[in-house]
Amino acid sequence: MASAPQSPVCLADYERMAEQRLDANAWAYFAGGSADEITLRRNRSRFDELELVPRMLRGGAGGHTRLELFGRAFRHPIFVAPMAHQKLAHADGDIATAMAADAQDAGMVLSTQASVAMEDAAKAGATCRWFQLYMQPARDATLQLVRRAEAAGFEVLVLTVDAPINGVRNREHRVGFRLPDSVEPVNLRGLPVPSVEPLKDGNSAVFDHFMAAAPTWNDVAWLLGQTKLPVVLKGILSPQDASEAVDAGVHGIIVSNHGGRTLDTAIATIDALPDIAAAVGGRVPVLLDGGIRRGTDVLKALALGASAVLVGRPIVYGLAVNGALGVAHVLRILRDEFEIAMALTGCKTLSDIGPQLIRR
Repeated sequence: MASAPQSPVCLADYERMAEQRLDANAWAYFAGGSADEITLRRNRSRFDELELVPRMLRGGAGGHTRLELFGRAFRHPIFVAPMAHQKLAHADGDIATAMAADAQDAGMVLSTQASVAMEDAAKAGATCRWFQLYMQPARDATLQLVRRAEAAGFEVLVLTVDAPINGVRNREHRVGFRLPDSVEPVNLRGLPVPSVEPLKDGNSAVFDHFMAAAPTWNDVAWLLGQTKLPVVLKGILSPQDASEAVDAGVHGIIVSNHGGRTLDTAIATIDALPDIAAAVGGRVPVLLDGGIRRGTDVLKALALGASAVLVGRPIVYGLAVNGALGVAHVLRILRDEFEIAMALTGCKTLSDIGPQLIRR
């Protein structure tokens, strides 16, 4: 990459290059959001509206970005978010991403709809140890996924709760998005699927089909009773939901709006974060995804209450541009920028980062 005519130096460079590499079908899937993509844009723009107030003359040795989550030590708080169908971006798909995350000491969350078997991804990267779970229509199917994840060595289950149905993805509609025959969610092969009664006249496909099978708090309680692994809820935007989750026994919260891919005009994640962190009150870790593009974004998220952040689209853009090396470079850029931001705001460790750094 260093000798390439257009050597990427930041995550925005990778995005521009990925748009040139990907076909219209894949670009619409990875880059698009729902409806008018207002939430997609706000996830990014609201970070830019937060100003940093640095402290000076706070040098000295001993700085680091280490943290611990759910019994495992991490060298930095930048994680790879779960993303489906990565073979749309590169033939190596999630295997390349897992290898790159491992090389950069980044925790990785593998999607239920990964393009590779969960066992293969876990073998490819020692840091690929969180498994993102969609509750399946049949509990037996959900349980099969959980047992496979446990057997493969995954250490945390990340239950996504904000997508009981797809959002109105007009960008995908315009290109007629479809998965090619070479890409499929292989971990869902052969799972039991309950029979579905035909809709009656006057019934709604949304309410009487999709939402009739959508997960509830009872399903969260059931899942907690089926596994000894920590369960983290991804997709929380309401402080009330965050409190209810902690009261139910959930072990962590990921503040997320599905990358702006479900409910358009939903609150930006960085705006939702402070109230959720306050509602949780330190009882469980709170993480954030959505809109992270710079090391300063990571710093701002931690200042407003996050323990760590997850990065999605930039990872796929790195994958599309240069496979595992591209993903590793994206993570390295972000980590370096974050350390520089810490140094320039007078923070030696993550414990120094707090709301005193932020001015709205």
